[in-house]
Amino acid sequence: MSLLFPRKCILCRKVLSDQETDLCHECRKTVPEIEKAKLKISFVARWAAVWYYKDNVRRSILRYKFYNGRSYAEVYGRVLAMKIQKEDMDFDVLTYVSTGWLRRWKRGYDHAALLCEAVAKELGVTSIKTLKKIRQTKPQSRIRDAAVRRANILGAYKVIDPELVKGKRVLLLDDVITTGATVSECAKVLLIAGAKEVSCAAVAAASHDKK
Repeated sequence: MSLLFPRKCILCRKVLSDQETDLCHECRKTVPEIEKAKLKISFVARWAAVWYYKDNVRRSILRYKFYNGRSYAEVYGRVLAMKIQKEDMDFDVLTYVSTGWLRRWKRGYDHAALLCEAVAKELGVTSIKTLKKIRQTKPQSRIRDAAVRRANILGAYKVIDPELVKGKRVLLLDDVITTGATVSECAKVLLIAGAKEVSCAAVAAASHDKK
């Protein structure tokens, strides 16, 4: 099986040696991790991400979401769980940004749900679905303007059962944070439903340097 389907680096797709796991040594050395989240996201107490959303990281996530790369969830789950532990992100409820039914049907899976289940397994907790997308929206990735992104996602989510989050610290997971519009809208809805606070963690995030 290893000859037919060799293990590959999740970022650059190089075949891994017996001494390598998930990522090749080169990617571990050269792909920069995000040390400190710079973007301020409304309604989100704090957030963290593993890598910058560019180059091989971007290509990896696109394979995961659009080219049936569901097996990537296990590796993403491991690296994101380590980031959550490193950042001491305490929480009572682990949940995710739910995908709309149309995109789930087209892809055959909910990439955010798979990611959350993988992280939950690594952390020894339960993944809980708290949000439902009630309005189909244009893909955020096709919208460049931050204000238009916020308008596009406004009112698109509702909390399934407020009792799931009432008085609790919620950690919301997503694959990518770009402007923060989606997680901000989800956090707002969770807070209105009674959540004590909402934090967010993602596999990757856009760089927000002034340049």
